[in-house]
Formats: sequence, C-alpha cells, structure tokens
Amino acid sequence: MALKNDEKNKGIIKSNRFFYLSLAIITLCYVCLILMLIIADGVYLFTDNNGGNPLFDILKEPEIKNSVILSMISCSLTAFLATGFAIPIGYILSRFKSKWVTLLDSFLDIPLVLPPLVIGLSLLILFQLWPLNAQLIDFLPLGDEWGSLSLKSLVVYQVPAVVLAQFTVATAFAVRTLKLSFEQIPSRAEQVALTLGCSRFQAFYHVVLPQAIPGILTAWTLAWARSLGEFGPLLVFAGATRNKTEVLSTSVFLELSIGNLKGAVALSMIMIATAIVVLVVARLCGRSAYVH
Repeated sequence: MALKNDEKNKGIIKSNRFFYLSLAIITLCYVCLILMLIIADGVYLFTDNNGGNPLFDILKEPEIKNSVILSMISCSLTAFLATGFAIPIGYILSRFKSKWVTLLDSFLDIPLVLPPLVIGLSLLILFQLWPLNAQLIDFLPLGDEWGSLSLKSLVVYQVPAVVLAQFTVATAFAVRTLKLSFEQIPSRAEQVALTLGCSRFQAFYHVVLPQAIPGILTAWTLAWARSLGEFGPLLVFAGATRNKTEVLSTSVFLELSIGNLKGAVALSMIMIATAIVVLVVARLCGRSAYVH
C-alpha cells in the first residue's frame, strides 16, 4: 500500500513539474518576443550611426521637443480625467446589480472593441453637428470680434482634441481596472459604516476609497500608458501638425512618412523607455500602498 502511495506521489510530482515547465515555457516565449522587439530596435538604432547618438540627435529637433512636452502634458491630464471619471463608474458597476447596470457595463466596452480610426472619425463627425459647430456668439454675450468662433474651431485639430481623443479610449481601460478593484473590496465594512450613521458618500470616502488606492494608481498608470500609445483617433481628430498637435505617436508616423526610419525608431525607443519607467513606478507605488 505504501509502495502504491509512493508511486502515486511520484506521478503527481512529475505531473506538477511538467505543468510548471509548460507554464514557464509559454511565459518565456512571450517575454522573449517582447525583448527581441526592443533589442531589434536598439541594434538597428545604434548600428552604423557614425558615432552619434540617435536618441539625443532626435531630441535636439524643436518639433520633437514640442512633441515630447505635449505628450507628457496631455497624457498626464488625460490620466487624471480618465481616473476621475472611472472611480464613480467603476463603483457603480461593482456595487449595483441590475440589467441596466449590465447593459451599461457592456456599453462601456465599445471604445475597447472599436477600431481606433472609427473612434477618431466619430469624434470628428460629432463636432460637425449642432450645437458643437454653432457660433458661440449665438449663445453667449460676445462681441463681433469673436466672429465665427465655435466649440468645433476650439477643439478640432487643436490641442484639446488630443486630450479628448486620448480620454475617450483611456477611460474605458481605467473603468475596467477600477471595477475589478472595487469588487475585491468587501462590502461588509461599508455596510457597517452605514449602520453607524454614515451616509453613502461618507462610507465610500472613508472606507472604500482608501482601500482602492492601489487600484486607482494602476488605473492612472494604464490610462497614461494607453494615452501615450494612442494614434488612430489622434490622427483623424487632432491631426499631426508640427509644433501644434504633434505627440510622440504621431511623430513616429511623420518621421516614417518622410523616410527617416532612424528617427522613427529613436522615438519608438523613447516611448518604450517612458512607458517602462511609468509602469515600474506605478507598480512600486501600488505595492507600497498595499503594504501600508
């Protein structure tokens, strides 16, 4: 009997080893793919460059400097806006259960499944309609010097269009993250706070929100990273005008369009490095929040 148990245990150990080995191989394959992509960019970038540094060379160009600055500002602003909207939406989706909430949950996935170009085109069409294309002097007591100024002229192919296009997609990612975060927080403590006389807002603010800080940091990070990599909606809705609405993702496109492959790869490496730094810092902050 003991011999049979030993053989059975050995069989289980062999099965577990095979299972873990399979998991490791599958994970390693995908990690190697990502590493090879980054290494390939680096090898191409620093080969036959006549002793120069393509990363520094591309950053010396005024247009690229403006692109980097606008990218950092727009991504940060978008991340804050997306997270601010995602907190109440994620809370609703996690705490209230009904067919309407389920419908809302499905509806909010639309930006995730639509092609990026469709989102940009839809935003562009939206601002062709009344009242967004109406002159502001028709609604506000403005002087004639404002002329044909409208929300369309203030947003479309302007800097606000960059933020709006990024916000449309990034918020959907933040909502998914915060919904999962709120679902992992037990509702019992919240119910206890309500029985002790707290209002819904007080229970949310003092009990739920502090526990959701790691999830909020993760949502902010994903929104920021998603905004940095956004391209399709920006190209259609905001354009890729030098020194105006150009961000890093559209800079890569513009460098490719003029045949500057080295410059496009250099900008890609800058985006990769920036994304890695932001993700690592956010993970560390999130882990610190969990510890405390």
